Amino acid sequence: MSNTSMNMGRATFYEDRNFQGRSYECSSDCPDISSYMSRCQSCRVQSGCFMMYERPNYMGNQYFMKRGEYSDYQSMMGMTDGFRSSRMIPMHRGNFRMRIYERENFGGQMHEMMDDCDSIQDRYRMSDCQSCNVMDGHWLMYEQPHYKGRQMYMRPGEYRSFREMGMGMGGMGSMSGMRFMSMRRIMDNMSM
Repeated sequence: MSNTSMNMGRATFYEDRNFQGRSYECSSDCPDISSYMSRCQSCRVQSGCFMMYERPNYMGNQYFMKRGEYSDYQSMMGMTDGFRSSRMIPMHRGNFRMRIYERENFGGQMHEMMDDCDSIQDRYRMSDCQSCNVMDGHWLMYEQPHYKGRQMYMRPGEYRSFREMGMGMGGMGSMSGMRFMSMRRIMDNMSM
């Protein structure tokens, strides 16, 4: 039996602000919202959590959304074109565990985390995190301490080089130059 329940999320995406225009109800990953509507400017998350992406195929800046109403992305998040793809985040039941590394390919300092960390600099005296291994649970990584700045969704797996994923110095796209300085577990009762 798995610790992750796979069918916990449901959201309705709307073409225009304030829940207007065509809509599309989603309860799984959606790599290209334009298959259903021309754009996504607002949404209601009825249950679960979703990661929203500004480009198709889960690319570009990411935004975490939990249960609630999001009537206008532009004013809330500074987005102009809305979202182009979304990923439903399965709710994990059980322990959370992740190892963070100072350098790529699991090099340098290593620290194992089982709970939220609002600053890797303060807690571990680490000024950079360039790779990680998510062993249990789903995590949000933030570019600034205290859960601020751009976000990155991490599900179980090995992440050997954030730079090569387009998130580190010299990377491509909107995630270039990104460093992760705080991390939190994605839980159904988390506050934002």
